[in-house]
Amino acid sequence: MSDKLNFLIKTLCEERGETVPALNDMEKRRLFRALVNVRMPGAVSKEFLRVQDEYLQEELRQKGITDIADLKPVAPDLYLWQGDITTLKCDGIVNAANSQMLGCFCPNHGCIDNAIHTFAGVQLRQECAEIMKTQGEEEATGRAKITLGYNLPCKYVLHTVGPIVYGKLTEKHEKLLADCYRSCLTLADKNGLQSLAFCCISTGEFHFPNERAAQIAVQTVEEYKRQTQSKIKVIFNVFKDYDYEIYARLLKAN
Repeated sequence: MSDKLNFLIKTLCEERGETVPALNDMEKRRLFRALVNVRMPGAVSKEFLRVQDEYLQEELRQKGITDIADLKPVAPDLYLWQGDITTLKCDGIVNAANSQMLGCFCPNHGCIDNAIHTFAGVQLRQECAEIMKTQGEEEATGRAKITLGYNLPCKYVLHTVGPIVYGKLTEKHEKLLADCYRSCLTLADKNGLQSLAFCCISTGEFHFPNERAAQIAVQTVEEYKRQTQSKIKVIFNVFKDYDYEIYARLLKAN
């Protein structure tokens, strides 16, 4: 693993015209992630992709994979799971993206957009860039796009831009958040996905109140499944204890 990481860091530093600093293993991991985070979309060598994929797959094995098949539903076709969404094996996971749709460029940032792009590999940013080039404009709030999952255990990533809340929460914010969930579900069904994991869209960095966001998430998913008769399995993925408690209460109540 050390040789692979050294090769990846060396290649990325050379792209930037920088020398490789002397670091311990933990610092090297952080530097690799930072270099990937700030790298603009673009072609890389087959050798880089091979080594990167081997490195990321080994990192995933060390973290461990959670398979939807091993989860117990809390209601018909509905699941609640607390953990790292980049280790979840299901057909698709939802990424809380920004309007550029290229991932987070802030080195080692803690957002889900950063994590998904980091552990999927540089191919994901390149595919997103191609989608955005064809589209010719920034992604509108409430819509969704689908890409491959690359080195993630999921098959696909669905990217959606949630509303950003500055000041008072409005009905428009709530409608746009519901649009995110419906757009992702519609796109998932259109592409034949049988399972989809949602993160807590728009909470955290986008400042949507957690309780209301969860209410909208559960309500929209249940309405969509009832109206369309969709059989898709939906996982509500949370990372924080606070969000787990909210979803557990809402899903139990329903």
